[in-house]
Amino acid sequence: MKEQLSIYLEPDLLRAVIAYADRHKVSKSVVAEAAIASFLSPDTAERQEAAVTRRLDRLTRQLQRCERDIGISVETMALFVRFWLISTPSLSEASQAAARAKGLERYEGFVEALGRRLAKGPRLRQELPEDVE
Repeated sequence: MKEQLSIYLEPDLLRAVIAYADRHKVSKSVVAEAAIASFLSPDTAERQEAAVTRRLDRLTRQLQRCERDIGISVETMALFVRFWLISTPSLSEASQAAARAKGLERYEGFVEALGRRLAKGPRLRQELPEDVE
């Protein structure tokens, strides 16, 4: 035999209990009893810990991907700068103005190409295998 318990609820919480009971075609007492049993259940802490662990695992994987992507970016930039410094000869004073103008034109083309690639992909990191360090 069940015993009676009288409780006071905030109006919003009471409306939520009533709505839940109506949707599931059960009494308010059944909803309250299930909620209290869940709250007092010894495995509640374990479920919360499991949920937190899953979230931490997901965040760890995201951080590892960010680390990998930053590493790829740094290595790409370093490789480009090294190649550019090795292969680009010094210019005379007379040809520097023309070289600046041509460099600006090429840079604008690069920015446009980068914008197109970022808009429709694929990304460089998607072209590389996951196990690249």
